[in-house]
Amino acid sequence: MSLFERYLSIWVALCIVVGIALGHWMPVVFQVIGSAEVAHVNLPVALLIWLMIIPMLAKIDFGALHQVKEHWRGIGVTLFVNWAVKPFSMALLGWLFVGYLFRPLLPAAQIDSYIAGLIILAAAPCTAMVFVWSQLTRGEPHFTLSQVALNDALMVFAFAPIVGLLLGLSAITVPWQTLLLSVVLYIVVPVIIAQAVRRNVLARGGPVALSRMLGTLQPLSLIALLTTLVLLFAFQGEQILAQPMVIALLAVPILIQVYLNAGLAYLLNRAVGEVHSVAGPSCLIGASNFFELAVAAAISLFGFQSGAALATVVGVLVEVPVMLSVVWIVNGSREWYECGAAVRRNAFSGKGDQVVGEGRG
Repeated sequence: MSLFERYLSIWVALCIVVGIALGHWMPVVFQVIGSAEVAHVNLPVALLIWLMIIPMLAKIDFGALHQVKEHWRGIGVTLFVNWAVKPFSMALLGWLFVGYLFRPLLPAAQIDSYIAGLIILAAAPCTAMVFVWSQLTRGEPHFTLSQVALNDALMVFAFAPIVGLLLGLSAITVPWQTLLLSVVLYIVVPVIIAQAVRRNVLARGGPVALSRMLGTLQPLSLIALLTTLVLLFAFQGEQILAQPMVIALLAVPILIQVYLNAGLAYLLNRAVGEVHSVAGPSCLIGASNFFELAVAAAISLFGFQSGAALATVVGVLVEVPVMLSVVWIVNGSREWYECGAAVRRNAFSGKGDQVVGEGRG
């Protein structure tokens, strides 16, 4: 992990300060930026989000999908947590904490919007930083690659229906046209562009050229993310200053959701006898979020000044420290994990030996 990525939460915190200050000092400038829209899509933000997402999607080799069968237990657990548990558990936590327990402490007009932002955040599995978390847990690289590629393929089809369903259950009006446009703009088109660039670079210079290109683009991606956050907080600044506890309160259901789903995935992998080098990245993929897409979708659906946009930004703020804590738990519990009866049985039978060897390499 680069120095920049390691301290991402600090940079996000600085973006909060800078964004609020700029929004207070130069409100007219940000009103002009906010009005640069076509079909409810803000053009400057759309450009920044493409700069965020495309370099990350260029890392994905969709040809790795054929490796799914080699890690079917871990793949099954991760898919179950990502698509059948996480969005729904977040909706439940949002309703419980934001809609009920914290309601008296939050702006009444934004309650539904905050819940919507939390749902959007949980409906997009992480695709980029997972590679960092997997490496830190000595994760099996082929599993991580095939799982991320499969999640990206599913996200094209599943993101909009799940978000629409849960927003509907939350009694929030779903702007389906904008939601579908967001999926096309921020998933389908970036996937096509990223894979076209990837194939072109590989054809011309091979893996070395691709690695060099990704290394060049990665800082650009993070800078685009931070620039987007400055814009968000420039529009959200007055609300944050009026309600300084909002960010802390919104972080509560996000933190619970991360540990809940990470723990569930970890225990399920142990129960089915998956090796630790697969269980580690499986629980991390199951718990983390594709916050770049979540921020983009929230802005498109509800606007810069919405509680939904702020809720997804809180997800960015807590992502790195909370996921590093999960990495620490996974690494520290390895001996306990491998004492599981199903894990030992599969290891003894020789079914997991090759994967274990690869994960420790």
